[in-house]
Amino acid sequence: MMQVSKLTDLYGREGLSPGHTACQGCGATIAVRQVLLAAEPPYIVVSPTGCLEVVSSQYPYTSWRVPWVHVAFENAAAVASGVEAALRALEKKGLGKRQKVIVIAGDGGTFDIGFQALSGAFERGHNLLYICYDNEAYMNTGIQRSAATPLGATTTTTPTGKLEMKKDITSILVAHGSPYVATASPHLWKDLANKVRKAQSKEGPTFLHIVAPCPRGWYFDSHLTIKVAKLAVETRIFPIYEVEHGRYRINYPVPRPRPIEEYLKLQNRFAHLLKPENAHILEAFKQWVESRWNHLLKMAEAFPL
Repeated sequence: MMQVSKLTDLYGREGLSPGHTACQGCGATIAVRQVLLAAEPPYIVVSPTGCLEVVSSQYPYTSWRVPWVHVAFENAAAVASGVEAALRALEKKGLGKRQKVIVIAGDGGTFDIGFQALSGAFERGHNLLYICYDNEAYMNTGIQRSAATPLGATTTTTPTGKLEMKKDITSILVAHGSPYVATASPHLWKDLANKVRKAQSKEGPTFLHIVAPCPRGWYFDSHLTIKVAKLAVETRIFPIYEVEHGRYRINYPVPRPRPIEEYLKLQNRFAHLLKPENAHILEAFKQWVESRWNHLLKMAEAFPL
């Protein structure tokens, strides 16, 4: 890490220093590293409280090598809106160059606590890129369930398994009229990088949803992070697609999906779903995956990009 007092403009280098304190195998920091390697400067990053903020900014040190603003759990999109509006005003006065503000937040600050601010920013049409690294729970505060937690997953607040399906955040942001919404995975790094650049190039609010496996909260060995991300995609649990001005493209077709059990058995948060007495929950999980995939296929056929 670098001392805050010595922080200088280091654009052109990696935006996140390797000297952070994230857990080994942290999917979020892998994804953020890829995002910042792909992002076209100049830009300003806004992050709410969460895993990313905690591991990257312990006073008096910081892992950030780009302009970065830490805000409260619930208001990242609102603060980013203000930053974007200020940059727009300065540009009109000839005092600066307009740039894309990038929000990087976890699922708790996106699906739940920060959703009202997120919805408002997209409704107002601010020129920002909102990126959600999705580790499917409130990992920073003790692995509590969030709206991103999938059906059946155990957390400290759902010890016998969550009873509700995962919120479809991408469809919600598409419905806001965003010019670009996409999903990505750190194991498909080139696809992720291309989507960051495309999202930055659009005028208006854009959204990127990245799967971010968490060894600590999903209970798997830290060397398996990329394998788990890959299985999430290849089982169709986390489809990789993009929606540009309401038109769909599946970037990673999965005509022959791998068994969902291959994904579940690597994570102890799902261990109980593989027991005979919970076969009905597993079947509901599989039906949810199939229903979402079939819906995506229909949208891509009806509104092709």
